[in-house]
Amino acid sequence: MTPRGRMLENKAADLGVAPEFTVSPDMLDAISPSGDRGGMVLGCGAQGEPLSVSVLRNAPTRIALVGGLYLARQVAMRAMATGAWVVVATGRPAAWHALTRAAGQGPDGRPVPLVQIRRLTPVELPRGSEDGPLLVVHDGTAVPQELFPPRSPWQTTLYVLPYLHPQATSTVTGADLALIQRLPVGQAQLAGRMWRLPPHLVQQLSSLGDDMAVAVGPNLWLPIRLITTPSEQQLLGPIRRGD
Repeated sequence: MTPRGRMLENKAADLGVAPEFTVSPDMLDAISPSGDRGGMVLGCGAQGEPLSVSVLRNAPTRIALVGGLYLARQVAMRAMATGAWVVVATGRPAAWHALTRAAGQGPDGRPVPLVQIRRLTPVELPRGSEDGPLLVVHDGTAVPQELFPPRSPWQTTLYVLPYLHPQATSTVTGADLALIQRLPVGQAQLAGRMWRLPPHLVQQLSSLGDDMAVAVGPNLWLPIRLITTPSEQQLLGPIRRGD
């Protein structure tokens, strides 16, 4: 079966250092090597090998991010660097002004219109394309409404969840990929029930460092050490968990 798309890439796979999983064909899009333009290096693996996430791809895509505004803004900035249009729907617009600064200004001195910051209300979205992929960031409550579902290729909706909530099970487990930073013990136990994780992985979720995240999905568990660049540090500060 041909995979629908690709989400994670381990560039050191040829060296035999990447984790190996037995997965269904539907999950091949989450762990196969990426060749599309939306790939971005998010961090590194246990052996220092770079790991990239294909945030923008030729399929409607959902990503759930649990644990931090910092990482959400970093993902959005890197999507912009690949040529994406970014629409942020949020109840805290001031927290996202760093994206506007990152986009810079055009020759006329006006902000480059790569970023739109909007309220959490339904709005007609531009249609994504290979030349102009679209990332929609839904930065709302822990139980998000489906205001901006990805309906077409080259559109990705990134759900920013401040914490795990039982009523958001379908959002996180139904996503093509979930990125999770350190969780309190009770939250880690909830994640364990959602994904049927063994106890040692539940414990790992509650003991991750501030610069760590885990890519989670059915038959997928991949710790990532996050990497930040000097320019990102200037806009966002040092890498951290939370807001």
